[in-house]
Amino acid sequence: MKKDIIIPKVENVYVAAIQEWNDDFMQKTWYAYLVNDSEEKLETVIVVSNASGMLNGEERRTSMLRHAFVTVEPDTAVKIEMIEDSVLQLDNSFMVTFFKGDTLYDRNYIFKAETINEDNVQEVPVIFKDGVLVK
Repeated sequence: MKKDIIIPKVENVYVAAIQEWNDDFMQKTWYAYLVNDSEEKLETVIVVSNASGMLNGEERRTSMLRHAFVTVEPDTAVKIEMIEDSVLQLDNSFMVTFFKGDTLYDRNYIFKAETINEDNVQEVPVIFKDGVLVK
């Protein structure tokens, strides 16, 4: 029975953290983006994010945030949320679920603790800005 279940592999869809100027805080702030680097649109996209890990010798976990997008067009990106500086020391998880045609795709993207920083930036596809990318 298990061999009959086909789990499709997610390709050309990424989550990126990009640092941008924030007028409200008057400083650079990290933002999470969902990047669709494929030739098909993503439909009924749901992103569930949270952060967890050890902080000052104590287990910490943030609330889950849920985001929904009707479609994400091919070769585009959508801003998911701001990443608060205090959670950069934790593992930041983004569970992404979407449809391509009639097929449901699901993948968990994890930024390990303290990997979202300027030392780990590379050019993000589609957006063409420097950021930290999880493939």
